[in-house]
Amino acid sequence: MQAFISKIRVGYSDTDQMGFVHHSNYLKYYEAARWNLFRHRGIPYKEIEDGGVLLPVVGVRMQYLKPAFYDEELTIETTVVSMKGAKLMLSYKTFNETKELINTATVTLAFVNSRTRKPCKPLAYVVERLNKSVKGVEMI
Repeated sequence: MQAFISKIRVGYSDTDQMGFVHHSNYLKYYEAARWNLFRHRGIPYKEIEDGGVLLPVVGVRMQYLKPAFYDEELTIETTVVSMKGAKLMLSYKTFNETKELINTATVTLAFVNSRTRKPCKPLAYVVERLNKSVKGVEMI
């Protein structure tokens, strides 16, 4: 699947005393990029919840390669790696303004029944729409 491109500008409050983007903010950026991808594919998260399904994060693997700084515009590439059973795996690559790869991550989510809190199959339309080729740029 082709990567979905999101852009984000680093806010002052996202940086630490060293002037770097604090490591925890990458997860916030990746969540925003994920929901931009879903919305772009016609899958607003509220619609998934209204369908009785939640998508908690159940795993994260991240590698920090270089720091990002205040006011930099970051480019995030989000790719659906797999959807198997109740799990959805996404990969992320973050590039700085000079197109250097500065962070990579793999995030695994579980499709969970909102009433029972047990794993469930993804909604059919979610699978269909995420399996389509993805193009576009969204600003976050």
